[in-house]
Amino acid sequence: MGYVKHKYGTKKVGFSGTLDPFATGCLIVATGQYTKLFQYLKKTPKSYKATLWLGANSPSLDIEKIDSIQKVTQFDEAIISKTLSSLKGELSYYPPKFCAKKLNGKRAYELARAGEEVELKTISSTIYDINLLHYNHPFVHFEAKVSEGTYIRSLGALIADKLGVNGTLSSLHRIHEGQFKYENEKALDPFVHLALPSNVYTGDETYMELGKKLSLEYFEVQDEGIYLIETSSFFSIIKIMGKEVKYKMNRIPKFQDN
Repeated sequence: MGYVKHKYGTKKVGFSGTLDPFATGCLIVATGQYTKLFQYLKKTPKSYKATLWLGANSPSLDIEKIDSIQKVTQFDEAIISKTLSSLKGELSYYPPKFCAKKLNGKRAYELARAGEEVELKTISSTIYDINLLHYNHPFVHFEAKVSEGTYIRSLGALIADKLGVNGTLSSLHRIHEGQFKYENEKALDPFVHLALPSNVYTGDETYMELGKKLSLEYFEVQDEGIYLIETSSFFSIIKIMGKEVKYKMNRIPKFQDN
């Protein structure tokens, strides 16, 4: 984030989700007020390319902390492909101990690096698709399309477990996050990518821009839900609950330098 602040001359920078230290690829970054829009972006499914190193063992499930390497017998490529295919669908598994989940106010990876015991609850993910790209023993190169929040390092560990060997990821590249992909830090219009329906406010725009109380009768769509509203100069996000209209975000400029 320091790099982004310096390059673009902005003070407030945020990013959506994380990339592991050894990983590369797409990371959604926003500046100024736009950091508040992360929760509304279309960020799923996500797709990754990864390399699984068979025989290597690492408590972090990546190359950062490899503690042993064993020689394993080469597999028939058909077995590798079948193993990958068996993971399609809903999966329940444990996240890596070296992850950004919080335990008692601290990140799990902070506790793990300090040598403390880390006990995480199982999580569920959807593996929409997973395919073998290339098998060059002991390296399995695969591509996976998954739901948001999936840990590819854990997916690699599940593949290795099914094959009956140790294994850890030696490379990881995020290709897409929903509609987002890396294009040389290309600037995007975030409102094109919001996972929100649009609504129209037919009342006096100044009421909305000044944050005044809004009446349900002035909205074209009056069903309960969260909506994006556009005025001449601003965007707002409102929530309709029964007959009440509440602001989720207000006065988001259409154009902002930072």
